[in-house]
Amino acid sequence: MAQRPIYLDSHATTPVDPRVVEAMLPFFTEHFGNPASLTHSYGWEAEAAVQQARETLATAINASPEEIVLTSGATEANNLAIKGVAEAYFAKGRHMITVQTEHNAVLDPCAYLETLGFEVTYLPVQADGLVDLDTLAKALRDDTVLVSVMAANNEIGVLQPLAEIGALCRDRAILFHSDAAQAIGKVPLDVQAMGIDLLSLTAHKVYGPKGIGALYVRRRNPRVQLAAQLHGGGHERGMRSGTLYTPQIVGFAKAVELGLGEMEPEGQRLTTLRDRLWDQLQSLAGVHLNGHPSQRLPGNLNVSFTGVDGQALLLGLRSTVALSSGAACSTASTAPSHVLKALGHDDALAYASLRFGLGRWTTEAEIDQVAAAVVTTVQALRTK
Repeated sequence: MAQRPIYLDSHATTPVDPRVVEAMLPFFTEHFGNPASLTHSYGWEAEAAVQQARETLATAINASPEEIVLTSGATEANNLAIKGVAEAYFAKGRHMITVQTEHNAVLDPCAYLETLGFEVTYLPVQADGLVDLDTLAKALRDDTVLVSVMAANNEIGVLQPLAEIGALCRDRAILFHSDAAQAIGKVPLDVQAMGIDLLSLTAHKVYGPKGIGALYVRRRNPRVQLAAQLHGGGHERGMRSGTLYTPQIVGFAKAVELGLGEMEPEGQRLTTLRDRLWDQLQSLAGVHLNGHPSQRLPGNLNVSFTGVDGQALLLGLRSTVALSSGAACSTASTAPSHVLKALGHDDALAYASLRFGLGRWTTEAEIDQVAAAVVTTVQALRTK
């Protein structure tokens, strides 16, 4: 059997940690009850496990368990936050603010709301991918009901100044939502200190199972109102109907617990490996780092190469390394990355970009092998 390529696409998804699988397994066959079945022990067991998971997730972001609404993932959480606020605060205002570099799970709901008469301001970013706070402040209006800015960018790994954005929103009594799909378990998150009112989370970027996520919804100072987007039973305090998937929920909480417990040493390890990769890639001429050099996820490196066809570069590397040129949800698109375009890149440079997503099992030897393969492939393509 041929050796599989080295996996450096951890922003697309991560393998489930064996410790997470172990925590989940009993809830498939032994503790299989419905958490909503509260008339017998099977349901009680499941409900207790779900409650413990809520407590773990809430503790991770400095919230209370009652503020955790379980969803199928971050995409649903983003839709619930954005559409839910739009509908609930319709009488207050119809203006929202987001950023040009957001994930499509934020941009597409915003575009949908524009078809219903809402106005959305799409803020530009600076050359390093960060939002300019003065530009944001000037965009706030009396009829602005929500600002949505992601915690960590899924392509260039940039960490936005959430606390400063939260303070601006709080001063104007505007709700602040953040998509933290890439951030949970990797960098500190504190909804109180950061002034966040709604926070979207998912499990599969932090070595948990696919198909499970959550939305934090603030209950006090202020109490956030949301219009449900799924109806059919009134689960999750009426915000999200549907039978809770207990094994996934348990796995989500275990994954976040592990991420928090290992965050500092793992962050240092990944930063060292990332910098090692970047140092070796700089032996090439015409390489550009995309995003802020230090204010980024520890395991993220996004690089553009001048004078190279992006598709040919990916094809040349595919037997050595599994990675991507942009967001996994957009790989079928032939358009250049909207994130890199927002940084000011032309189409050619945006196409000729690679996103390296280092993970929990990435080794130094793998980094050296990948760096050598990239250098060799780029040099070969430039001589054609």
